[in-house]
Amino acid sequence: MTATISASQFKARCLGLMDQVAASGEVLVITKNGQPVAELHPCGLARRSNPFGIHPGVEIHGDLLAPIDCPWSALE
Repeated sequence: MTATISASQFKARCLGLMDQVAASGEVLVITKNGQPVAELHPCGLARRSNPFGIHPGVEIHGDLLAPIDCPWSALE
């Protein structure tokens, strides 16, 4: 479950919460009047274990950079 915090509490504890999110990698949802308005999450891709992000089952077969062996036209 994603952690939530009110905007007023976030304002008072902002720097500490930023450190906590950076260390844990967890997303923090910020609410205003009980409604989600923003998310605080770690920056960068270094924490992702899969380079394909939300597609963990993607597998690459063959050489992606090799020329294809059939003629094609970008105009068709």
